[in-house]
Amino acid sequence: MRVEISEYIVVDTEICHGKPTFKGTRIMVWQVLEMLKTGYGFEDILREFPPLTVEHIKATLDFAAKKIAGERLVPA
Repeated sequence: MRVEISEYIVVDTEICHGKPTFKGTRIMVWQVLEMLKTGYGFEDILREFPPLTVEHIKATLDFAAKKIAGERLVPA
């Protein structure tokens, strides 16, 4: 089962055990959040994960903010 969380983030039970990933990749959202937490900047992340763009990183932050705020992440 595949659920689109946003323009950039999906959850697919067949990919990475259903953890949120970026569309078309096996890069998990938590990996980018962890990098930001440890002090990586956007440019560092983009160097590590060439398929990503600044918009992907912003989508990661938006995803985290909504999750913490308790907002519904999947369409009804």
